[in-house]
Amino acid sequence: MATRNNKSLVVVESPAKARTISRILGSKYDVKASIGHVRDLPKRDLGIQIEDGFLPKYVVPKEKARTVKEIRDAAQKAGNVYLATDPDREGEAIAWHLLEAADLGALPLHRVVFHEITPEAVQEAFEHPRDIDMKLVDAQQARRVLDRLVGYRLSPFLWTKVRRGLSAGRVQSVAVRLVVEREREIQAFTQQEYWTIDAELEKPQVAPSFRARLQGHVGKRQKLEIPNETEAQRLVAILQSAAYRVLSVQTKTQPRRPAAPFITSTLQQEASRKLGFTTKRTMQIAQQLYEGLSLGAEGEVGLITYMRTDSTNVAASAQQETRAYITERFGREFLPASARVFAKKVKGAQEAHEAIRPTHVRREPEAVRRYLNNDQNRLYNLIWQRMVASQMADALFDVTTVDIEGMPSAGQNPLLLRATNTQLQFAGFRQVYIEGRDDDTEEDLGNNPLPALSEADVLRALGFFPEQHFTEPPPRFTEATLIKALEEKGIGRPSTYAPTMSTIQDRGYVEKDGRYLRPSDLGSVVNDLLVEHFQDFVDVGFTAGMEDELDDIANGDRRWQPVVQEFYNPLEKALTLAKETAPKQVETTDVQCPECGKPMLIRWGRRGRFLACSGFPECKGTLPLEGEEQEAPQQTDEQCPECSSPMVIKSGRFGRFLACSRYPECKGRKPFTVTTGVRCPRDAGELLERRSRRGRIFYGCSNYPKCDFTTWTRPLPQPCPNCGGLVTAERDNKAKCTVCNWRGGVVQQAPEPTPIA
Repeated sequence: MATRNNKSLVVVESPAKARTISRILGSKYDVKASIGHVRDLPKRDLGIQIEDGFLPKYVVPKEKARTVKEIRDAAQKAGNVYLATDPDREGEAIAWHLLEAADLGALPLHRVVFHEITPEAVQEAFEHPRDIDMKLVDAQQARRVLDRLVGYRLSPFLWTKVRRGLSAGRVQSVAVRLVVEREREIQAFTQQEYWTIDAELEKPQVAPSFRARLQGHVGKRQKLEIPNETEAQRLVAILQSAAYRVLSVQTKTQPRRPAAPFITSTLQQEASRKLGFTTKRTMQIAQQLYEGLSLGAEGEVGLITYMRTDSTNVAASAQQETRAYITERFGREFLPASARVFAKKVKGAQEAHEAIRPTHVRREPEAVRRYLNNDQNRLYNLIWQRMVASQMADALFDVTTVDIEGMPSAGQNPLLLRATNTQLQFAGFRQVYIEGRDDDTEEDLGNNPLPALSEADVLRALGFFPEQHFTEPPPRFTEATLIKALEEKGIGRPSTYAPTMSTIQDRGYVEKDGRYLRPSDLGSVVNDLLVEHFQDFVDVGFTAGMEDELDDIANGDRRWQPVVQEFYNPLEKALTLAKETAPKQVETTDVQCPECGKPMLIRWGRRGRFLACSGFPECKGTLPLEGEEQEAPQQTDEQCPECSSPMVIKSGRFGRFLACSRYPECKGRKPFTVTTGVRCPRDAGELLERRSRRGRIFYGCSNYPKCDFTTWTRPLPQPCPNCGGLVTAERDNKAKCTVCNWRGGVVQQAPEPTPIA
């Protein structure tokens, strides 16, 4: 039995969070990081005992064995053990896995939860510890088991029917379906022509002139439809003969409330609109702001509250701090009579959580700018502005509507024209923040200034402007609008949005066209196969219902095993039927195999469709498919080692390689390597760009295996100005020394990479 010391052990997920917590708690606490989950389902098999109540068979990955041992050893010596993982289901599950993996059950164990890493919040949490909430653990465990069952049962089905390496997912497949169906709506959309007619009018001897749009006939509510140019010109002729007078002038003051402080989905949406961030990038930066950054003499500080939340709640103390700041900074006229409370909008939102906000609103973005990189500063500024604006007074707009009669000279029914203008009367929350728009349109403020007008004023027409328009199809999804759609339909939760966006793109099911998402051909094929044979499991309503059932588990209203059982039985039934009835996704052709003469089939490969011999596997003949995009081989000066012909650069499963230009007559090949122009700091060999087994780029010495020097970050030719050591490129155009940790700007870029054999 280890000798206990006077210290308490605190376990969190990340080293950054550990540093911030350690500074707050002081020397009486030993803070260690688990670096995420310490147990998971095995990678190479299902890992679920289906016949034994779906019991998961968790394992400690090899790379986590040392971490678990260190935590176990430290716990045996500690007076108390506090599990301070994140305040959501995932964090609760990590705490439970730590308890199980490190054998902490017999120790004085406490679970502490805080939504912001500040001295006040941390102290409050440690004064009120609790036990691990097994209801939350079970909800997370049910999600993990369900996702594993879908992935490990449906993915092999896709391998046999389409191609190997594909995957299906309980939420990702529904997201792909939404993108595919939107694309088909767009393709099926039929444009319809319509016209508008504006009249330029003026009140004689009064400036300015203004525009009014033809609406219909006076006294009739039905709006006038102008389907073509012929009708537009007919109406213009009538308008040219008409006399104009003001029928009515109305000015109303319209208040506009500020948006609620951010939740996960709205933060991801707004960061996409305003900053151009992907959801993955947004969450990575938000994690850094939450876990803590060094603010000089102030030390490590958590700048925002927990970033995975679906609640718009704000603590009363934060409301009061913000209201006091608004009064001091902007004046009492910018403060509403009472603190704003935002109604829950997200189905299943956990109201015990808080919205995403600054931990201290008086920590203005400008004050911390020099301590943050550009991305961190921009995201913090967005969160800070949104929170401050959410507690400010309404913006007030004066909306003026002028109805105008056009009386044709021929005595036809009088025509109705309308002019509107919106002016900002009082900025209110807009002094700080204006919410972005998905359609990228500018707000129509003051674009049609009106002169002083009164009822019965006579007006003069200066010109008429008919304009052709066409109806537009629904817009393609962006990451932001797809997340919004998933949230509105009750699919997924804050922790799943970013991984879902990454997965559907990484798998090649969805491609980006600028900001917009399009389904790939592969994504459409996979979606159609799943929709046809697993209708319920990629149905929006069914998937949303599963989220409700997971919430029921978290609330203690249901046990997790029956929920999984109800899902699994029909899944297995559908899978058995699909294996028998679903055809392979291949197309027959009249093309003959160049090697054996048999007909060729169109199959799916890792880089798209191609022609493959129907005699496979006896004959492995393939051809590129005409019309499919193929990467053009690049010529090189290298000679084939077998026939001395020129070699070309091609792409394969494991990246680029050099192949003989006479292929398939000659199958000579060489590995493809890229130089960096930088010398190895150990033996002065050339540092070359290489690729790991998982496809990640790294840089290693050309004299390997004699020299095993490697670095994950791109080496730069400039030496460290401090010690002369190797400098590598970091984010935000910064450089870092690998020897003394000097940091600075990139003075000289690396030379253009050169391919070598």
